[in-house]
Amino acid sequence: MRAGLIFAVASLMVIALVGALLALVFRTSADHRAILTSAGVAWVVQLLAFATARMAPRNRALQAWGLGAALRFSVLLAYALLALRPLELPATAALISLAAFFFVSTLIETRLLPE
Repeated sequence: MRAGLIFAVASLMVIALVGALLALVFRTSADHRAILTSAGVAWVVQLLAFATARMAPRNRALQAWGLGAALRFSVLLAYALLALRPLELPATAALISLAAFFFVSTLIETRLLPE
């Protein structure tokens, strides 16, 4: 429970920091909306992936982490193919930000998973 809370707060903080940096590069209001939407998607997906990895038995930890990686990739693909056009999000800002958010929050995840 404690590791989950630490991960939730730490990933939210790092996503906010990376989002602020990306907002300096992508400057339009549509880009900012895309970054914010991507941040929300990334945070929820990361929480699910982290919970899956934490709940797995020790002898299945690698498979659970792999499942989380597959989840992230599937969400990125679905976001690109199914969500960008209906939400009218600029693809470059949306996809780069989602991939960046997944990357940096996954780095935090590895520090909080059991060994």
